[in-house]
Amino acid sequence: MRILALDTSAAAGSAALSEDGRVTIARAGDASRTHAERLPLELMALLDAAHVRLADVDRFAVAIGPGSFTGLRVGIATIQGLALARGALVVPVSTFEALAWRARDEHTAIAAWIDAHRGEVFASLFAADGTTLVQPSSLSPDQTLEGWRHQLAGLPHVRFTGDGAVKYDAVIRRALGNRASIDTEVPILADAIASIAAADPSRAVQPHALVPLYVRRPDAELARDRRRAVELPRE
Repeated sequence: MRILALDTSAAAGSAALSEDGRVTIARAGDASRTHAERLPLELMALLDAAHVRLADVDRFAVAIGPGSFTGLRVGIATIQGLALARGALVVPVSTFEALAWRARDEHTAIAAWIDAHRGEVFASLFAADGTTLVQPSSLSPDQTLEGWRHQLAGLPHVRFTGDGAVKYDAVIRRALGNRASIDTEVPILADAIASIAAADPSRAVQPHALVPLYVRRPDAELARDRRRAVELPRE
């Protein structure tokens, strides 16, 4: 089975193709241009490089978030369009899962931290076997670690990964010291997304069933509510 995977949760994002469970090509995107400007041409270029036609793709996979709200909408819409045209199913994969997959270690818990801006991180904590220990949240780094205090107390070591971990490494080290290791590079995720989709084909859904995982409400919605509150007539 050929699976075309796309991640638009971050500015650069990435795309990958897997065949029979093996990733054959993976590329980071061009962060100097928006996803709307680059897609679906970047996917077509990836397929051309792999000498594979779109008609030969059996299934699609896409990051559903959290991450860039605009990027996620563009990525999901792109994959929905391609999947509908092919009459194919799509495997939704959270950005947390993809980060944990890339950092997986049978002996170490994994903390996936994504920069949520506004001084917050999207965060989720996984056991070494991939079990979710803490559901996703959107809080400041200090509040996140405080909320995880009970779970962290029983863990001898935690591996932090993602751009949020890189950005707030000092906060993590101050709280956990040498019990924490922090990945210094943020990996591309499309290859992990393709691998997850290949490993669990039962997760595939119809294109219209894709639902973004935002964790918190989009900034545009929050700004709209603030404007409405200001505009409300005073009694």
